Amino acid sequence: MTVPTPSDGRQPGDRIPDDHDPWRPPPPGTTPPPRWESYPMAPLPAPQARDGMGITALVLGIVGLVLGLLIILFWMSWLPALLAVIFGSVGLSQARRGRATNKGMALAGVILGGVGLLAAAGGAVLTVTAVKKVTDDARAKVKEVKASASASEKARHLSFGESYTFENGLKVTVAEPRPYTPDDYVLGHAKGNKAVQVIVKVRNTGTERVEVDTGLPEVSDADGASAELLIDGSGRQKVITGYVLPGKEAIGKYAFSLPPDAADKIEVEFSPDAMEWKDAYWSGPTTG
Repeated sequence: MTVPTPSDGRQPGDRIPDDHDPWRPPPPGTTPPPRWESYPMAPLPAPQARDGMGITALVLGIVGLVLGLLIILFWMSWLPALLAVIFGSVGLSQARRGRATNKGMALAGVILGGVGLLAAAGGAVLTVTAVKKVTDDARAKVKEVKASASASEKARHLSFGESYTFENGLKVTVAEPRPYTPDDYVLGHAKGNKAVQVIVKVRNTGTERVEVDTGLPEVSDADGASAELLIDGSGRQKVITGYVLPGKEAIGKYAFSLPPDAADKIEVEFSPDAMEWKDAYWSGPTTG
């Protein structure tokens, strides 16, 4: 192996003088030492492309759009759609600066995210509209039922002499009560009380016979005090019982005893079958 000779003319193994200056130029005729600049430099590695934002935006945009198109899942679509717009915008910014190479993906993510947001908003509007319609329909139905019930209740309150037809086809009319003078032998009537007679007519307007199950009316004065059924030996009372044939009429005659301080206006309550049909009410002043 050959040892190179130093450029200052010294031989290998010679002692370096104490006054040697390493920065002093070499003597004339000697070969200058090589410079670092003469060696070729290795090229710097190219910066790595940052394409993650664009890819993420595209994936989130697809997810947001698909969820937005499913009406029942629209409420889940807004978040991935919004993130797709944000990540896509960042990806476009990086692509403009040369830090990313998938500008198309980032742009597609922004577009899909925007469409997903619109789909989510549309789904919300449709849902709110549908819920509002269902609620309005339910309220209208309840209101209709209440109005019908109120009308039916009002129709069952009549004045004496008017008629009410029950759903079984029986048309009931209660005449205006008249004073009644009981016989000496009487039950349910105290001395000094006011006795009245109530006449109830029941006509069958249907095509089949109908049974009158409870043919006794209830009578009370305007203050709500109940009148007591009066029974005497005159034979003038008649209770409606049994069947009423089609086109036929049954008449019931009843006497009631009212307290002496009872109001002049009384109310008669009657139903041909209290277990099945609600009572109808007739009210007004008594005659005499």
